Amino acid sequence: MKGFLDEIAERLRGIEASGLLRSLQAPEGVDFSSNDYLGLSRHPSLRARIAEAIESWPISAPASRLLRGNLPEHEALEARLAAFKGTEAALLFPSGYQANLAVLTTLIGPADLAVSDERNHASIIDGLRLSGSRKAIYPHLELREAERALRSRSQGSHGFLVTESLFSMDGDIAPLDRCADVAERCGATLIIDDAHATGIYGAKRGSGLSEEHGVEHRAVAIVSTFGKALGLAGAFVAGPRVVIDYLVNKARPFIFSTAVPPLLLAGIHAALDAVAAEPWRRRRVLELADRLRAALRNGGIDNLASAGPIVPVVVGENEHAMRVAEAVRSRGFDVRAIRPPSVAPGTARLRISVHADHTDAEIDALAQAIAEAATEAPAIAR
Repeated sequence: MKGFLDEIAERLRGIEASGLLRSLQAPEGVDFSSNDYLGLSRHPSLRARIAEAIESWPISAPASRLLRGNLPEHEALEARLAAFKGTEAALLFPSGYQANLAVLTTLIGPADLAVSDERNHASIIDGLRLSGSRKAIYPHLELREAERALRSRSQGSHGFLVTESLFSMDGDIAPLDRCADVAERCGATLIIDDAHATGIYGAKRGSGLSEEHGVEHRAVAIVSTFGKALGLAGAFVAGPRVVIDYLVNKARPFIFSTAVPPLLLAGIHAALDAVAAEPWRRRRVLELADRLRAALRNGGIDNLASAGPIVPVVVGENEHAMRVAEAVRSRGFDVRAIRPPSVAPGTARLRISVHADHTDAEIDALAQAIAEAATEAPAIAR
């Protein structure tokens, strides 16, 4: 075993030499790095609902849903989530990663063609690899290329168009209505990862960009999470009843996983209540993100085509990004550097997450801190 451990140590040294070594850090400073977009992780009603549930709900469901882990609380929340997303049914998962793996490995097979945006999340990339399907990766948001790829598939094979709605590293938005048009013209099936948009977009329910763009019934599966705007953990897939029933029967990440703890379900109900009762949070986070983008642009700092609560500041090289992030943190803001493989080589960046409970003063001070850091590290994109 010693020889193997020596080899692992050597690999770590190589990672460090390339400026990609990672370590776990305790949070310090004002939070501009987590995905708590609506500020719900600290909402008193979530705490109260979970505390109340401790007295009467099971603490855990220590089995898979197909054994003894399926409780009435799971089914009640899934019915509510289906209504929230505007679909026939929904299915809970422990994480968004597992949800994407379940959808992609269960619905897509080796004879099929999956057409995927080049900047889709790692869980989509891994799910498509595990599906064994043929794959075509199209340039970011270039739907003409996606359509060309779908039309090139062999006769008799299924085609799938897979996209995020709000992209997690660039903060830009896929035109889901146009994605649905492309899929339908090509006789293909649309799959949407709505994780970063759920709880923020959608004028009526706040259920995500699938609602905002009116494509709830034009996608075979919509993946959403609770670990971002809803302030908790876990995920769900929403879609037609027949698809959800098929996932229950065939999706290995669902079948072989312990059920989501019931106490978490209580918190999710409270988060959904807050989304419905406090729409100001959705408006506020987008207003603050626009305020930050404007301040950065006034200082000559580019933030790509971002439009939601995710504001990227591209630096370029890995070491430069680390130095800029440290300079911003030293000024009291928890901002992290994002490096490959999370983003393409040469595009290391700060990924800023704006929250509804940030203040105008905090936004302005962060913009000033980034401008000062940019002066110290002129590699920041301008």
